[in-house]
Amino acid sequence: MEVSFSPLGDTAVVIEVADAITPKAKSDVQILSACLDLNSPEWMLEYVPAYTSVTVFYDPLKITRNNTLPYEIVCKEIRKMCNTLKGYEDPVSRTIKIPVCYGGTFGPDLDFVAKHNGLSNQDVIDIHTSGEYTVYMIGFAPGFPFLGGMSERIATPRRESPRLSIPERSVGIAGMQTGVYPIETPGGWQLIGRTPIRLFQAENKIPSLLRAGDNVVFFSINQKEYLNWKE
Repeated sequence: MEVSFSPLGDTAVVIEVADAITPKAKSDVQILSACLDLNSPEWMLEYVPAYTSVTVFYDPLKITRNNTLPYEIVCKEIRKMCNTLKGYEDPVSRTIKIPVCYGGTFGPDLDFVAKHNGLSNQDVIDIHTSGEYTVYMIGFAPGFPFLGGMSERIATPRRESPRLSIPERSVGIAGMQTGVYPIETPGGWQLIGRTPIRLFQAENKIPSLLRAGDNVVFFSINQKEYLNWKE
């Protein structure tokens, strides 16, 4: 696997596997992540997969060898690891189905998304629920999934004026991406619905329902089903 390195402060290194978002880049990120899971160096604190890179955070106090900089040692060891990845397979992706109640108070921007694209509200719902999305990374807020694979037919710019507070579990669109707000937070995405499922539960050992590499499928439910599901 061909990679390039760059420092992120004095305790992290960014490992770039590609310069564009492609299926191969996704696969390489997943394979490298799996390798780090199985062969966690004692100096590694955590790693963060993204669209075309994996960032590794390390403890420089655990890396002291012949006056060599910790960053250089980390890069050397990760490069060795990358040269032995031929035996690793791309992990099998999970498919997570997420119910969404579209429109109304749960999706106040559904009308705007429809008008912006010359569609009906039901068209937007049908298109949004017909796709299978890839979780490329978790970021921005705890458990927030950045999903690729949305149809260009419902692509919509962010709001000109972001909201100061977006309810948790809101489903939104921004440009060519869709995502779910796991916690209440400010944000500028166009809100088209809400899911009764909590994507982030801090009390759990693994707090985020989704992880990089997962596939997501949305399906539509009505308000009664939403309330019953939530209860």
